[in-house]
Amino acid sequence: MRHTFLWIFLLGASFGCYSASAQDTATQEAARRATVIAQSPPDAAKVLFGREVTPSAGPAQAIGAYERGCLSGAVALPADGPNWQVMRPSRKRAWGHPVLIALLERLAAKLPVEAGWPGLLVGDIAQPRGGPMLTGHGSHQIGLDADLWLTPMPDRRLSPTERDEMSATDVVTAGGMGVDAAWTPQHRHLLETVAREPAVARIFVNPAIKQALCREAGSDRAWLAKMRPWWGHNYHFHIRLSCPSGDPECRSQTPPPAGDGCGRELDWWFTDEALHPAPSPPPRPLRLADLPHACAALVAAPSGQALHVPTGAR
Repeated sequence: MRHTFLWIFLLGASFGCYSASAQDTATQEAARRATVIAQSPPDAAKVLFGREVTPSAGPAQAIGAYERGCLSGAVALPADGPNWQVMRPSRKRAWGHPVLIALLERLAAKLPVEAGWPGLLVGDIAQPRGGPMLTGHGSHQIGLDADLWLTPMPDRRLSPTERDEMSATDVVTAGGMGVDAAWTPQHRHLLETVAREPAVARIFVNPAIKQALCREAGSDRAWLAKMRPWWGHNYHFHIRLSCPSGDPECRSQTPPPAGDGCGRELDWWFTDEALHPAPSPPPRPLRLADLPHACAALVAAPSGQALHVPTGAR
C-alpha cells in the first residue's frame, strides 16, 4: 500500500496542482512567468505554447493526454455569462475544447436551481492552443480540464482588476484535517451536481473536502467515485472531462476505482506522509518532442515558420 501511495505522490509532481499559484495576482503571475522563461531552455514546450495568444484554425481536437498534449480549434469561454464570470483574465487561459465550454455554460445555467449556487467563478481552463503552461499546472493541456472556484459568484459584475486580484474562498482548516466554517451545504450540492454530469470523468478536491462529502452524502453515493482527493484544491475544484468520441488522438485516463472512495484509501491522505511530503526536485521541462507529433504544427517558430519534429523523435 505504501508503494502505491508513493507512486501517487510522484505523479503529483507532473500533475502540477498548485493552489498558491492559482491565487497569484496579476503582478505575482507576471513575475513567475518571467522567472520560468529565464530559467527554461528555449525549446521548452511551456515557453513555446505559453507565448501563443490565438487558437489554431480547423476542427476542435484534444490531442494527447491531459498532462502531455495540446489543443486545436479551441474556443474561449466568454468573460461574462448569465451565471458565470471568468477569473484571472490577464492569464488568457479561458480557452477550451468546445465540449467543455458548452458544459460549463450549461452547468452555470442550472446550478442556481439545482444546487442553490448563484453562478460559477471560472479559473484556469487552457491556453489558446493548449500545451504545457508556464506556471501553475502540469495538466490543463488538451482543453478538457477546468478550475472552478469555491466562491459563489457575487450578484454584481466584478471589474477586470478585481478578477485579477481577489482571492478565492479557502474552505479547509490550516492543518488540512477538515473543512472550516466557510464550508456550506451549497458546496456539497454544487459538487454533487457537477459530478452527476456523464461527461465529467473526475473532480479533484482537497482530501478534507472529500472527507466532508463522504460524511454528508446520502444513500445514493455513486457520484462520490469521481471525487478524487489531491493536494491543494482548498480554494477551487478541478473538473476533468472524458475524451470526446470524435477525437481519436485524445487519451483518456483509466476510470476511477469502483466504490465511493471513502475508506482506507482516503485515510492515507490524513497521515503525516501525505500531509507533510518530502520535497522532490522539479520535473524536467517537457520539450516539444515529448508531446504528440501533431502538436508541432500548433506552435510557430520564432521566424513564423511551423516547427518540425523529426520522425521518431517522440
